[in-house]
Amino acid sequence: MRDCVADQGSCGCCLMWREMDRLTTYFNSTLNALEDEYQRTTRSLDRMEASRSAFSVALTANNNLICFGPFPSDELITYQHVFINLGGGYSADTGVFTVPHSGVYSVALTSYSDAGSAGNVLAVGADLLVNGQTVTGNRENNQQDQEDSATAVLVLHLAAGDKVAANMPAGCFLCDDRSHYNTFSAFLLYPTE
Repeated sequence: MRDCVADQGSCGCCLMWREMDRLTTYFNSTLNALEDEYQRTTRSLDRMEASRSAFSVALTANNNLICFGPFPSDELITYQHVFINLGGGYSADTGVFTVPHSGVYSVALTSYSDAGSAGNVLAVGADLLVNGQTVTGNRENNQQDQEDSATAVLVLHLAAGDKVAANMPAGCFLCDDRSHYNTFSAFLLYPTE
């Protein structure tokens, strides 16, 4: 750089070196900012992928119509046919979905029963429980027809570790076969952690 002051012929070269230094500094700072943004985006995508949670189950996949109940007391429903269990939160052994990530979930519960013949008492029902407390229920108890069904769909804010299950009230019964009339499903709309 001192040569630039002493020798006018080298000034153009000095100016080019200065411009190259400025561009190199600008390029490096821009590259660092892009790398930081890329890392933040990658971490965000990793968190979203890790928080994916969804399950959908049916009472049974049996070829023949099978009825469960009625029981003298309320019974947790253990859905045996698993369509999807993304995140592993649903247990087919217990019938309980353990919420893996805090967030807003869509939860759906459908129940169906067949009295067997017209005139028989028909009592279909299921309650949606969160941590053992009834959030909503659907039931039908009549003698006007041979079969009934009901569906409840909710959006709930659930915390990690919450237990979500379906309960069959005393005196009710459910019937199902490979058509999957009785289903229980939930999926994470967005995490709130």
